Amino acid sequence: MKNINRLLIANRGEIAVRIIRTCKQLGIETVLIASEADLDALPARLADEVVNIGPPPSQKSYLDIDAVIQAARQSEVDAIHPGYGFLSENADFANACEQDNIVFIGPTIAQLHAIGDKLQARENAVTASLPVIPGGSVSEIDAAASLAQEIGYPVLIKAVSGGGGKGMKVVTNPDDLLQAITLAQAEAENAFNDDRVYLECFVESGRHIEVQILGDGDNIIHLGTRDCSIQRRYQKLVEEAPAPLLSDELRDAIEQAAVNFGKHLAYRGAGTVEFLVDVTRGSFYFLEMNARIQVEHPVTETITGLDLIAQQIRLAEGKPLGLNQDDVSFHGHAIECRLNAEDCSNDFLPCPGTVTQAIFPAGSGIRIDTHIESNSNVPPFYDSLLGKLIVWGNDRQEAIKHMQSAIARCHIEGVATNILLQRAILNESAFVEGGVDTGFLPSHLAAGDWDLEAKNG
Repeated sequence: MKNINRLLIANRGEIAVRIIRTCKQLGIETVLIASEADLDALPARLADEVVNIGPPPSQKSYLDIDAVIQAARQSEVDAIHPGYGFLSENADFANACEQDNIVFIGPTIAQLHAIGDKLQARENAVTASLPVIPGGSVSEIDAAASLAQEIGYPVLIKAVSGGGGKGMKVVTNPDDLLQAITLAQAEAENAFNDDRVYLECFVESGRHIEVQILGDGDNIIHLGTRDCSIQRRYQKLVEEAPAPLLSDELRDAIEQAAVNFGKHLAYRGAGTVEFLVDVTRGSFYFLEMNARIQVEHPVTETITGLDLIAQQIRLAEGKPLGLNQDDVSFHGHAIECRLNAEDCSNDFLPCPGTVTQAIFPAGSGIRIDTHIESNSNVPPFYDSLLGKLIVWGNDRQEAIKHMQSAIARCHIEGVATNILLQRAILNESAFVEGGVDTGFLPSHLAAGDWDLEAKNG
């Protein structure tokens, strides 16, 4: 057991601000690494100390393991919080931390290996008696063609080391399989330095439901469900908790499956077990597990009253969880909208630049997680996330009304944003009814149902 008094944040943007906020509450000093593009950003002004980690490109800064470890060593920190993305699920990075006697705020190295490789994660899910989507690994095109024929088209090609939609291709025709695999392998190699891919049956009408878990290695609990079905190119845009329109039986089964998977791994830390619910059949399947804090964690915090960053730190210190399942209670409904700097009228092209004005709503039941202020710079080197607007209501309908009002009061100038898109989603009758599948947003965008021409919200 090691008390953490000084912590390095190996990340940027809104999640860096989020971690700093909890550390201040816990009395923990913060050291922030920042690339040359982020030295004047809000996180750098909030941290107790800032280390210039290198040039703007991620490979030369936030993804440079040696540079991050050197910064931690020089700053004499007890621990590193990796946030999400970048090195957050990198087993080599966790190992480097361990070698330097620095606490890695996340699961064990063995657990990162067990779930970072999607094929190995599938095998662990099977061992833990979780339902998995029919599919398997492919090493050559003949084997891929045979497997695709066996499970039936359409099939989904996925990168073994994948995430964020990289290396994912839907194939509806056997004639397109070879080209799709080749493209997926190239994307996977470029994104993850690993060109391995595998096939799964493509569920055409599915909901993306995930379960937040916490564990100390012995005691594993869940913090309920989240619905993340509103996606574009596998990137989530709207998340809510709890997931609406699930029967009690199905919800209980999904939550118990997540806990069983955590128990199988003897999981330590915060993690998210993701499932695909087949709307047509009413069945569910294990997708993957993310061994880190999620972008959408605030909706779970909002309905449980728990600080997940504080829980991560506590568990990394080697302390027992201190919570049993009966200690977790759920209150009301929460919705999160991601605010991105992108031009929705131009194929969602990222829009770096200077935010000349940023006005966010405030009030009871409203939370904004952001690193953006008026005159903030949005660099072209990283993802386009500007912040997250989170609202709470006594029930889902009240939460929707609060979000509709809150996002109407969001005003960002200087860069194009997706605020108009978020307003359109929130006012769509199918969303208001609840339970939409992952095809909801792509179908509306393909049909041109919404006017998204305005550049600013």
